[in-house]
Amino acid sequence: MFIQTEATPNPATLKFLPGRVVMENGTFDAREAAGAQGSPLAERLFQVPGVVGVFFGYDFITITKGEGEWQHLKPAILGAIMEHFMSGRPVLAAGTPMAGEGEEEFYETSDADTVATIKDLIETRIRPAVAGDGGDIVFRGYRDGIVYLGMKGACAGCPSSTATLKHGIQNLLRHFLPDIREVQQI
Repeated sequence: MFIQTEATPNPATLKFLPGRVVMENGTFDAREAAGAQGSPLAERLFQVPGVVGVFFGYDFITITKGEGEWQHLKPAILGAIMEHFMSGRPVLAAGTPMAGEGEEEFYETSDADTVATIKDLIETRIRPAVAGDGGDIVFRGYRDGIVYLGMKGACAGCPSSTATLKHGIQNLLRHFLPDIREVQQI
């Protein structure tokens, strides 16, 4: 098994590409070891000293470090990923919630058409680009011209996330929906 790595805009986060599907549907985000419960792979990754975040996308795993240098952490992380996939165990145990499951969206019913357009733009134009950087972005709400988004994986805590939100996503949404005043992270 050959696992590639890619840098992300977040220097504390590295993207691992195992060359196979990690999550067929949805994503999984654990920001601490307790949040890894229900994922044998995430639990194993949190056993590597210095790992403080694990995110699974369709065909990638994003790891966030708290301390240590990547050249010291990478071998242990690569080993944990390889051992997990070779064992044949599932990435998530049955019934484990995926990222965003159960989180309520909020918006007025009169804004349903605007929200549908926002969600479509997020799905078709924003999420693919963000996934390329090892993260994910999800719609959380819309009120009074303000779009509320949740950032996950490499995007959560990234130094450039504010620029991504304000200059990239906000400008794109305003182009298609001039009534949008602002984009905020939840």
